[in-house]
Amino acid sequence: MADGHLHRLYRHGDTPVHRLPAHVKLLALVSFVLVVVATPREAFWAFGVYAALLAAVAAVARVPARFILRRMVVEIPFVVFAVLLPFIALGPTTQVLGVTVSQAGLLAGWNILAKGTLGVVASILLAATTDARELLLALQRLRVPPVLVEITSFMVRYADVTTGEMRRMKIARESRGFDPRSRRALAVVASSAGALFIRSYERGERVHLAMLARGYAGRLPVVEVQQAGAAAWARAAVLPVAALLTATAAWLTT
Repeated sequence: MADGHLHRLYRHGDTPVHRLPAHVKLLALVSFVLVVVATPREAFWAFGVYAALLAAVAAVARVPARFILRRMVVEIPFVVFAVLLPFIALGPTTQVLGVTVSQAGLLAGWNILAKGTLGVVASILLAATTDARELLLALQRLRVPPVLVEITSFMVRYADVTTGEMRRMKIARESRGFDPRSRRALAVVASSAGALFIRSYERGERVHLAMLARGYAGRLPVVEVQQAGAAAWARAAVLPVAALLTATAAWLTT
């Protein structure tokens, strides 16, 4: 897989985090997220500790804050939902800055916002320090069902192809005098979306036939991945173990 498919998420570097085997980092991420989700929402200080741990990982990996913030836009729908919860939830109310909000909704919104943000940042750090090919090989190494690995592989491989097709269609519309503010704009965009779907479907059929012609039998070849020694596992375990200790303290003090 060419590096051209990786530039939006992957950040090239030669740091201790970059050098860790992908399957080790993936297990560390999953463990960290599970610990965060299991943390009681009333333990506000614990989430500050988790944020500090992720900040330390970002510093070691030399991933700047701007790089992370620009990729957190995927979380916007969850942020909007979390902000609305205190105003639409039922139950006892309280005053926050002179505004009456639901206590249960306030805690639920905080829970979604805090845990969701930590999970998104952790995922961004994984993607920023591990290229897509290594992640796919890591999924194979962890015995994820081959069908899921193949679907993910094709999705990553052809995401830029579909995006490029959309960009060319946009340029074609604009060169023909397309005005997004006109009454016919919605119909034109809908037609473009339908054409994009058909082109993508036909491309998929051609790719599948080409793979069959080259001996594809329903499963991609398994490639040997980087082996992980005890030192690599120990370095990767620092984040989830520190998070687990924090969660344990949070449960004991809440």
